[in-house]
Amino acid sequence: VIAGKAVAFKEAQEFGFREYQRQIVRNAHALAKSLQDQDFVLVTGGTDNHLLLVDLRSKGLSGKDAADMMEQAGMVVNKNLIPNDPAPPAVTSGIRPGTPGLTTRGMKEAEMTLIGQWIGRVIHEGASNPAVLEQVRQEVEALCEAFPIYADL
Repeated sequence: VIAGKAVAFKEAQEFGFREYQRQIVRNAHALAKSLQDQDFVLVTGGTDNHLLLVDLRSKGLSGKDAADMMEQAGMVVNKNLIPNDPAPPAVTSGIRPGTPGLTTRGMKEAEMTLIGQWIGRVIHEGASNPAVLEQVRQEVEALCEAFPIYADL
């Protein structure tokens, strides 16, 4: 734990850390807009930080089912309770995507817009057309290859 804190504090002192944090929030705003443009409802109407909470009740899909489909499509989101959620905690009515990992890879607003479109395709079409999940997965893999985790290796 102490070593982890030491690494985090050292990173926070780096010159580019503030810009990195700003980019995380810009990416979250771009992802939020991409989802809202597809009629997704975001709890609080948007975000001020690195996370979004998407209310899926209007889509007729549980957070658990959405998260499972997203994983099949190569993306990881958390299933998440929404305020006054009628669904049980193991099922939920929402998902919670975040942008720090994507930003760490070097992705910017254009990629967030694309990722939002993929989320829309998975949610809107994935249950009735499993081929969509594989198509999106291939596109996700191509994006990840363009933005590797360890670019220097």
